[in-house]
Amino acid sequence: MTLLITLAAFVVALGCLIVVHEFGHFLVARACGVKVLRFSVGFGRPLWTRRYGRDATEWVIAAFPLGGYVKMLDEREGPVAHEELPRAFNRQSVWRRVAIVVAGPAANFLLAIALYWALFSYGVPGLKPVLGAPPVGTAAHHAGFEAGRSQPGRTRAGSCCSTRCRNPPSRSSCGRPAAVPPRAGSTFPV
Repeated sequence: MTLLITLAAFVVALGCLIVVHEFGHFLVARACGVKVLRFSVGFGRPLWTRRYGRDATEWVIAAFPLGGYVKMLDEREGPVAHEELPRAFNRQSVWRRVAIVVAGPAANFLLAIALYWALFSYGVPGLKPVLGAPPVGTAAHHAGFEAGRSQPGRTRAGSCCSTRCRNPPSRSSCGRPAAVPPRAGSTFPV
């Protein structure tokens, strides 16, 4: 069952990447005035086909969802009506053709930025730095550390909280109050 879930997740993720990639090509081609004949997700025999839009673009979902393509009007692909020549891909300027070709990878790049931004904004569950019970007789036990307390700071080697200090100050090495102030009169064995 786990293999099926993994396979389904792979197909869905790959499908999303393909749709975003091809939609980037599609949007920029339309913005540049190129006629789009077909927008296909997948290769092989079409499973679902519909025509939409002012140009009657054919939208296709095909049998093998391992890629896709955007077919544009082009004289190299077949005959083009005289009134449609200005809308052919091969008749566009070099910069417009470059923009159309680069739009797919750029759309994937923007998708990655958006997804990472969403993860950063929402957050990812992780482990909290919570102390366990310190063994009796250790420096942590003498300093009054208790089980279940969260430690927001970290100890660096050579800081005033390391084991080399006999009487650590009540402030951390960063100048902020220490997470657990030492007990009055406590010393740390070396």
